Amino acid sequence: MTWGTIEAPPGTLPPQPITVRAQSIPARHFFPEHAHHWNQMVYAISGVLTVTVEGHSFVISPEQAVWLPSGLLHRVGSLLGAEFRSLWIADEAGRSLSASPTVFSVTPLLKALIVEVTAIEAEQDRDGYASRVTELILDQLRRARPLPGALPWPRGGSVLTTLCETLYADPADPRGPEAWSRELGLSERTLGRRFEAEVGMSLRSWRRRLRLFKAIELMGGGLDVTRTAMELGYGSTSAFVYAFRTEIGCSPQAYMRGRKVDRSK
Repeated sequence: MTWGTIEAPPGTLPPQPITVRAQSIPARHFFPEHAHHWNQMVYAISGVLTVTVEGHSFVISPEQAVWLPSGLLHRVGSLLGAEFRSLWIADEAGRSLSASPTVFSVTPLLKALIVEVTAIEAEQDRDGYASRVTELILDQLRRARPLPGALPWPRGGSVLTTLCETLYADPADPRGPEAWSRELGLSERTLGRRFEAEVGMSLRSWRRRLRLFKAIELMGGGLDVTRTAMELGYGSTSAFVYAFRTEIGCSPQAYMRGRKVDRSK
């Protein structure tokens, strides 16, 4: 299936110092590549976003966001649809923030502040409440923890996009490199070489990271460990727990408990 484009609203004014853009992104739609004369925090309160910046594509969950410094070319879309909440931040307000694109974890407080600033954006700031919310958002962005990396994604229009979209929608898909090479009309060797060149890792490693990405997304949404293991195509709960522990260094239950403790600080 092809992707549709979303046009940016006309007459957009620069943020003073923060503007919130709330918009629903339909499935398989994207904003074409563009840049702003201000900083941007790319985020979705629900759904998963596909972000392309500096020639690299990746996906982020509602527990992650991307910081984009002023003037950086980027493209944002969603495979399955998302509730987009983008923060535009003036250069002066974002001066102390990162000068390079960064993926970071979104705390419950920052998420709540984004929801609040969206709700009050049209109101006049008679008592200074909106200014205080803005300052809290900037404080949260200064304290944000960079993540080692999101889930890498092929460049738009690539034949590999079909492969990754299918596996993302169904991580339990049992087809291996041989079956996929036939499906895509490539030799197995060519598929492996192109995947590594375009995505930055082998298909096998990418599938492991996909399962980890989806596991955290599913458990963060309330699914228990057994159901998560089934959704991801593991033969047993113990096999999932072993794979998770191998990649992360702790069990899924311990990881989720640690996130709750960390977020309560």
